[in-house]
Amino acid sequence: MADIFGLRGERYAFLRLAPPPSYVAGAGRGAQGFTTRSDIGPAREQVQEDEGPKEEEYNPDQFQDPENETGLFAGTVYEADDEEADRIYEAVDAKIDERRRARREQREREEAEQLLKDRPTIQSQFADLKRGLADMSEDDWYNLPEVSNMIGNRVKKPRLEGRSYVVPDSVIVGNRDKGALESALAEEQMKDGFQTPADALTDFAEIGQAREKMLSIKLEQAGTDSALGSTNIDPKGYLTGLDSQLLKTSSEIGDIKRARALLQSLTKTNPKHAPGWVAAAWLENVAGKQVAARKIIAEGCEQCPKNEDVWLCASELNTNENAKIILANAVQELPQSVRIWMRAVELEHDVKAKKRVLRKALEYIPASVKLWKETVKLEENPDDARILLARAVEVIPHSQELWLALARLETPERARAVLNKARKAIPTSHEIWIAAGRLQEQEGNVAQVDAIIATGVASLKKNQAELSREQWLAEAERAEQQGSTVTAQAIVKATIHLDVDEEDRQAVWMDDAETMTNKGMIATARAIYAYALNVFPQKQSIWRKAADLEKHHGDRETLLALLNRAVESVPQAEVLWLMAAKESWLSGDVDGARQILSRAFEANPDSEGIWLAAVKLEAENGQIEAAKQLMQRAREVSGTERIWVKSAVFERTHSENAAALQMVKDGLKVYPASAKLHMMQAQLLQAQTPPNLAAAREALAAGVRKCPTSVPLWIMASRLEEQAGVRIKARALLEKARNVNPKSDELWLESVKVEERDGSGAAKPMLARALQTLPASGLLHSYSVWQEPRPTRKTRSVDALKKTNNAPAVIVTVARLFWGERKVEKARDWFGRAVAADGDYGDAWAWWWKFEKQHGTDEHRQLLLEKCIAADPHHGHVWPAIAKDPKNVGKNIKAILDLTADALEA
Repeated sequence: MADIFGLRGERYAFLRLAPPPSYVAGAGRGAQGFTTRSDIGPAREQVQEDEGPKEEEYNPDQFQDPENETGLFAGTVYEADDEEADRIYEAVDAKIDERRRARREQREREEAEQLLKDRPTIQSQFADLKRGLADMSEDDWYNLPEVSNMIGNRVKKPRLEGRSYVVPDSVIVGNRDKGALESALAEEQMKDGFQTPADALTDFAEIGQAREKMLSIKLEQAGTDSALGSTNIDPKGYLTGLDSQLLKTSSEIGDIKRARALLQSLTKTNPKHAPGWVAAAWLENVAGKQVAARKIIAEGCEQCPKNEDVWLCASELNTNENAKIILANAVQELPQSVRIWMRAVELEHDVKAKKRVLRKALEYIPASVKLWKETVKLEENPDDARILLARAVEVIPHSQELWLALARLETPERARAVLNKARKAIPTSHEIWIAAGRLQEQEGNVAQVDAIIATGVASLKKNQAELSREQWLAEAERAEQQGSTVTAQAIVKATIHLDVDEEDRQAVWMDDAETMTNKGMIATARAIYAYALNVFPQKQSIWRKAADLEKHHGDRETLLALLNRAVESVPQAEVLWLMAAKESWLSGDVDGARQILSRAFEANPDSEGIWLAAVKLEAENGQIEAAKQLMQRAREVSGTERIWVKSAVFERTHSENAAALQMVKDGLKVYPASAKLHMMQAQLLQAQTPPNLAAAREALAAGVRKCPTSVPLWIMASRLEEQAGVRIKARALLEKARNVNPKSDELWLESVKVEERDGSGAAKPMLARALQTLPASGLLHSYSVWQEPRPTRKTRSVDALKKTNNAPAVIVTVARLFWGERKVEKARDWFGRAVAADGDYGDAWAWWWKFEKQHGTDEHRQLLLEKCIAADPHHGHVWPAIAKDPKNVGKNIKAILDLTADALEA
């Protein structure tokens, strides 16, 4: 053992021994081995041995993760059964994924919602505030405070007031001598005086001549075009062009230099690339170097003589005369280029010269439609233009533009022949058929238009060139815009049924008619309604829409004709009979209206609307006795509740109160639960002399028992008790009414007003309860705005608009607020919004009328009156009471507007 370690002969003999394989010194201590030059020896070329086993190379995929089996079978053959197995496995995976998708998506949504709840974004935190910005008025935007930096206010700044600093003397001396002039003389001037030597005289004339000579030489050198042998620069306008040059910034100059280098490289490496030459030339032109641009594009013409863009660019960069020479060379290379010939025509200023160029072009390109059209345009004589077009259609028989242009220039007889030839030459053109229909319409042969268009649609279908229904409607719209309404209607009749399912026809056609009406295509819409009525003659809704179209866009004769057809097709349609009678009455034909109503009686003997219309017709024309007889006959034949109410109203208007009261009592025997009859009985009893309040109270008490859901009855009973001074009973009645009708804002408002008139201080708590019960009531919110102090009314109105979803009553309140602030235009705008939100709300019209009477002009008032008459309002808080007052029976809209405006409480 001692011998082995060399302990006998020499100490540490093991150092001479060879180390074991893969030995690393210090590995036991955690050291890492390294290799030095001494370990590997001097560099030498390794000779690959042919014999012996080769050392295996390192394969990074040999220790591949078993979960990732990509490439395991890359060396094997992929057979059909392998493909089938992969397809089966993929189907199984897809099926399993489809099963788990719903749960996975639900889990992901829950995780996303939980994440958003735990860590909400800034956008979601301020979402409610952002929504509130949409309802802010202009004044709110104007009143927003300006953004300012408040940090500086918290930092104490040194006080600089009262401090002074010493200014250096150099600054003072420098400012003193800044504008001074040197007045000292040199020593030579002191000695010789002011005499100028003879050899120092300057000849300015010679200097000017030399400068002009040098400038002319430079202009001649720069103006010679080596490629075309022409002058590219106008020496006279050179100096003028210098004045128009714009100074470029350093960044622009750098961009131009980089682009120039790139384009130069492009043109050198690929000299046959025409866009590169064009871009390089335009770059120099933009940089203000027109001479260089012309030289570049001239070289481009040499390199790419078969590209028309290069020649056109060269013509645009040169003067007019040089451009003509360039284009002359271009047509030698490209005689079939229409663009080059058209550019040559543009350069000519004389009409004869233009014609000469165009005819020369047609010799080379006889099949160009554009050239023929330009040639025809230049002809002032229609006969010459006709001859040219005749020749053009011979050369180009498949151009429908030329055929149509020729037909427009011919007489009607010849135009018909031209269109027939065009139809044979181009059987797939729908425009030729439409032009034929328009031609017949212009000649007055309206009956033939439908046949021509129908034949054209069939021919196009035969030649497999049929259009869709939307395309045909667009053609009808275009024909109506050009004034051919009969042709437009013929197109609709022939094509409106295409591509529509049978069950969807009515809905689709009504949408088409509404769309055309909104576009102003009335004839097309009228044709759609006419076709729909032929298919659905029993549809009352279609007749009504067609009648509305005629009422707004037609005349009274067409409307009456349509309504007569309507009542014949749908005799049970009560509304159509009434519309026909009303229009006949408004046209002044009272006898015609009577005849229509008599026919309506035959078709609808039990219709209360027709009976009441007949009564109104006779009463409005002064036939009171006839109206009474009709009313009695209506009670006997029909006898509905509405007829009894109208009978009582008629008696109250045209007879004494006793007869009206008796009529009411008779009606209550038939309809004891009629709220209107109970109210009318109470009103008639109060109108007696002296007023019979006890009987009126009993009548109202019976009414509320029979009709507990009638809000006006409860309010009328409460007001009767309040007038009698029994305010406690009035409160009790209103409270009982609120228990029966808890969602009535009118009852709550009446309760608030009772407390306010009493002065007990309970009005505000009552209003708060009302708003708590009905938070979306526009009537209550409108009233609450006026209970606020003046500074907070605007804020309160904004909140009311949000809570009531822009109720008309609240919009009127906002308009009144602007009115009070003398903001006339804003007030008028908000009144317009109110009537647009609900045209049947009469109080909005009355408030607007009151405003226009104070601040508007005659034009404003007239326009408002026309809008109100068209809207014909019936509802509101004050409007119905004024309109239904017996004193105001028979008054027109203007009178009702005046009375309601006067009755409104400011």
